[in-house]
Amino acid sequence: MTTLMATQNPEQDDTDLARQAIHNVEAFAELYRRNLTRVYRYHMAHTGHTKDAEDLTSQTFMAALEGIRSFRGSGTFAAWLLGIASMKRLMHFRGSKPEAPLDEALHYPHPGPSTDQAAIHQLQLESIARALKQISPDRAEALILTYFGGLSHAEVGRVLNKSEAAVKMLVARGLQDLRERTSLALEVEL
Repeated sequence: MTTLMATQNPEQDDTDLARQAIHNVEAFAELYRRNLTRVYRYHMAHTGHTKDAEDLTSQTFMAALEGIRSFRGSGTFAAWLLGIASMKRLMHFRGSKPEAPLDEALHYPHPGPSTDQAAIHQLQLESIARALKQISPDRAEALILTYFGGLSHAEVGRVLNKSEAAVKMLVARGLQDLRERTSLALEVEL
């Protein structure tokens, strides 16, 4: 029985788990547990529908399992996985532009905020969702991968086939576009 490796560096740990997952289903199960939320949120931000997000998440992980041998470890496992998610999303929509309420992408069962806080949060998310539809698709995708997918700028660059500097610029300009289109003071660390 093979034991799963645990290191101090989560990215290296994921790389090691991906190598183990070629022959060890438990290693892939651990990668699934670690990345399920980020992949689901990514799809939810694009689809706005629970069933579609669940289906696409399932398809993403099935493709990852089938293609695990192609993971070379030159980037992070999360970036590789969200690259697959991006392809699945593109295949799913093929030319149609979905309506995506972003509040659903953030929903993950947990004790909720107060009613007042929830209402304010809902209004903010609706404003951001409208603004994301009005900015360039590259900027919107960079923002979604960064803030909903939880990827670093370097990882987003791998997914979008752009340099880290280009992604930083897309995110910075995307945030500026959002600020101009919303009445919210967006406080985001770059």
